[in-house]
Amino acid sequence: MRLAKLFPLFENEPGAAGGGSAATPPAKASNETFSREYVNELREENKSWRLKHADSEKLANDYKTSADKATADAKDVTTAAQSAADARVIRAELKTVALKAGMVDLDGLKLADLTTVKLDDKGEVEGADALIEALKKAKPYLFGAAGSSSTPSTPPASTPPAAKSARDMTAEEYAAAKKAKGYR
Repeated sequence: MRLAKLFPLFENEPGAAGGGSAATPPAKASNETFSREYVNELREENKSWRLKHADSEKLANDYKTSADKATADAKDVTTAAQSAADARVIRAELKTVALKAGMVDLDGLKLADLTTVKLDDKGEVEGADALIEALKKAKPYLFGAAGSSSTPSTPPASTPPAAKSARDMTAEEYAAAKKAKGYR
């Protein structure tokens, strides 16, 4: 009796008390046969479990597919961002090398073939000097005198030109200056 309370499976054992449940088989007939109702009930239960299993497998496959797609999209975005960052570093290094080589207008870098310039594992640009030298030979009009900085060679005058006094002007200059100031 105690066994029947702990384990409902033993409810129909001889000597066990209890009423049994709808899922428990009726008393066995000869040759181990079950009633048609009980077999149909088991088949329906099996069908519901198979359907639930199929639904959960489909849902798991959908989640896996969407996760794989998100991973691939993230890799594509990361690769594109890395390529764009590498291209910016290469362009910046080329501008520096071009200014040192005396390039007059940095728009001339648009004419260069950048396929030979690469960014190595250490983040340093390889082939920039060779590219600028090749560009200098192919299009010398883009380059002026080589300089060490981007500042012009002759600085502007430190003081503005002095204004001419009225005593130093001719009559025509004086009349034009008066007219420009709004005097008659």
